[in-house]
Amino acid sequence: MHHGSKGGSVADLSLSESDNSFFCYPPEETLAAEVVATITQSLNNASPILCCSKLITPDCLIHNISQELLHLAVNEPCGLRGAMIDLCVDKGDQGLLCTVDQIAVDPTLVPTFHVTLMLRLESGGLWPKVQKLFKGGKPPSAMSPRHHKALRLSSSFRAIRRKLYSSGELLIEECC
Repeated sequence: MHHGSKGGSVADLSLSESDNSFFCYPPEETLAAEVVATITQSLNNASPILCCSKLITPDCLIHNISQELLHLAVNEPCGLRGAMIDLCVDKGDQGLLCTVDQIAVDPTLVPTFHVTLMLRLESGGLWPKVQKLFKGGKPPSAMSPRHHKALRLSSSFRAIRRKLYSSGELLIEECC
């Protein structure tokens, strides 16, 4: 009787070890797919928050976020289910960080770790030139004002993980 409920839960986990490949691993990947679908939806709805006509999200960014979430959740007691995710966009030149959404992966669980995803807007580069090509022969007066332009997210982002059950453990990763 020296092991309490904590020991019991460890024993329960060891009993299900043989089923891990069936019950635990695919659901993590499935869960990651569901989370990035929610993130994509949030980004699609973020235009008013970011004062743009459209926010363009590269496919590789979504893939990288999925991989990073799986990586950050690997040693967590509840895996990805224990994540609370803050989705932020760094507006760069204006020095503003906009929180687009907060996502509890499993609202029925008390979160065990907190992830802040800091996405970046693509600055300069090819995209503004491409936009000008699309606008073609329109006179300047027909150009939409600066705050109604389409914005494109960079494929690089920063992920910050804070464990909620152990004090002071903070992990910051740059993802390219």
